[in-house]
Amino acid sequence: MTDSSIPNIRPIPWQPTLLIKLSVIVHVLIVVSLVAAPHLWQWALVVVVVNHLVIAATGLWPRSNWLGPNWTKLPTTAAQRNEIALTIDDGPDPIVTPQVLDILDRFHVKATFFCIGNRAAAHPDLCREIVQRGHAIENHSQQHRHYFSLLGLGGFKREIQVAQNTLFSIPGIYPKFFRAPAGLRNPFLEPVLNRLGLRLASWSVRGFDTQIKDAEKVKNTLLSGLRAGAIILMHDGNAARTDEGIPVVLAVLPSLLEAAEKNHLHFVTLREAAL
Repeated sequence: MTDSSIPNIRPIPWQPTLLIKLSVIVHVLIVVSLVAAPHLWQWALVVVVVNHLVIAATGLWPRSNWLGPNWTKLPTTAAQRNEIALTIDDGPDPIVTPQVLDILDRFHVKATFFCIGNRAAAHPDLCREIVQRGHAIENHSQQHRHYFSLLGLGGFKREIQVAQNTLFSIPGIYPKFFRAPAGLRNPFLEPVLNRLGLRLASWSVRGFDTQIKDAEKVKNTLLSGLRAGAIILMHDGNAARTDEGIPVVLAVLPSLLEAAEKNHLHFVTLREAAL
């Protein structure tokens, strides 16, 4: 399946950010200076190293928009409507995801599931159920590689395009948002997303529920960021377990949804918030 076989793709014109433009200018100036004064190569090397360290550090900051547009919260119009988004990563999981869906149904909440392509392919019926229950499925890469942020243009395109094809082939709805594994990336990601018509989305608040097994601590962290316009991150895949063996997302989610209801917050999917 190619780009053209997925309907309604609207590539987004790529515009380099100020940081990327400055980086290009720095490299051009270094080349010019080395031609004019080769003996300054040591200083040039230091500048190049510093420049690349800044770029790398920015890529390690998931909520940064210095490498390109990045949804860290919902649009202002959505926040004004008292909307909030629950996003759930790393699934689908055959044990946890159905229970998450039941909790969401109980509270009449719609969520955005950032699914891993190969897990979706292994559990297609579960993906269809997610969509049938009114939720959205978005792109979280095909394999969720730990070294995702080290890929180049070709690697990003293959990983994201294959996931796009996989996820489109199951419910017949192509993703409009992408979330990088662990939120990490580099400057080559944004041009690939733009070509595929995808928007990068991170989060406003996360509870590290893949690492912390203390449900109370995770809950309190998430509650601290519970406000209109927030994008909340939780995990159905790779979920940490409490001492009692309960996936943290299942232990925390009911209390979180109850608190949102008391605060008159209305849950929407990311694509609904974009309307």
